[in-house]
Amino acid sequence: MKFPLYFSKKIAFSKDNKNNLSRVIVFIGRLSVALGIIVSLITVSTGLGSKKAIKERLADFSGHISIKSTRSNSSYNSSVLDTSHFYPEKIKNLPEVASVQKYATVSGIFRNEKNFAGIIFKGVGKDFDANRFKKFLIEGVTPKITEDGYNSQIVISKKIASDLNLKLNDSIVAIFSKEDRSPIYRKFEVVGIYKTDIKMIDDLVVIGGINQVRKIQEMGPNDIGGMDVFLKNINDVDEVFPKVENLIGLKNYAEKATDKYPQILEWINIFDVNIGLIIAIMLIVVVINIIMVLLILIIERTNSIGMLKTLGASNGQIRSIFINYTLLIMIPGLIIGNLVGIVLLYLQKIFGFITLNPENYYVSVVPVDLNPLYIFMISFGILLVSALSLVLPSFLISKISPVKAIKYN
Repeated sequence: MKFPLYFSKKIAFSKDNKNNLSRVIVFIGRLSVALGIIVSLITVSTGLGSKKAIKERLADFSGHISIKSTRSNSSYNSSVLDTSHFYPEKIKNLPEVASVQKYATVSGIFRNEKNFAGIIFKGVGKDFDANRFKKFLIEGVTPKITEDGYNSQIVISKKIASDLNLKLNDSIVAIFSKEDRSPIYRKFEVVGIYKTDIKMIDDLVVIGGINQVRKIQEMGPNDIGGMDVFLKNINDVDEVFPKVENLIGLKNYAEKATDKYPQILEWINIFDVNIGLIIAIMLIVVVINIIMVLLILIIERTNSIGMLKTLGASNGQIRSIFINYTLLIMIPGLIIGNLVGIVLLYLQKIFGFITLNPENYYVSVVPVDLNPLYIFMISFGILLVSALSLVLPSFLISKISPVKAIKYN
């Protein structure tokens, strides 16, 4: 074992070399490291967890990638997909794709005796992924879609149900209108109530049968207004997106789930800025405290430095001793910080005791992403930055004269 590391361990773990001042300094150093680890872990895990949860909610509700006609533009009334050079089977058979589902949309109004609400009626077919949708259901069931006839069952959001005072099995009249045509009235039965916590969806979207939309939009019996593509892994979306674009033809276009709602994408990007800012602040605090610990330990052990120099130790060896000594002091703080941070995050992940306002944050409970890689990188990063930051202050040792140091007490 090299001399600097051996000597560092001897003085770091010795019980006889710690006076009251040393204990206070060591405690401050370890506390700052532990707090830095805890805050960094919570910031990264909740920030990345929020980004992941919002993206997954958007994707699981309306597909990781959606295909529409270029004639639809931003209209809520979908136009028929162009079938030339459009290969839905090839898209479905891509190895990264889990499933696809067709849909068509039309805008309208729900009205009853007490209130009214604007809606987007999303008609789905028999390939509707009911199992994926179940995570959003809070009451009732999903409609049974067979595409035989006109299904009157619908699923509405909790927000719409609250605004119109609707319950399961209640009936509601919808009004749809198009230019140069009389209003179209349809009566539906509420069989399910969902909640995504994403305001732009919960305020508007109603799920029902695609044949209802085909009739209202005067589509053909096999026409569709769009297709939702669900992937096996949300992280593959950037890789799969160009593959999908090559299979949809020139008169259709594809968009990612987050691109549908640019305000949500902007909100998600804020997390990266906040995470970076908080970690930077924590690093500065930890580094300042660790440098303070090193300088005080050097002053406290000036006599020992003089003895080491007298015995032939070089300035570089003595600097290594004190840097190693300071880093060894940090290790208990790293362990305690990780244990406390992981326990707190695990409890939040299981019990969700910290809640949020979904209208502002798009999630109702603080989500947690406990990734072992992030945990390791935070601890290793703080240890590495601290080690590098100690190099310059350690040069104070070279200014200490052996003769004066031995006399110093």
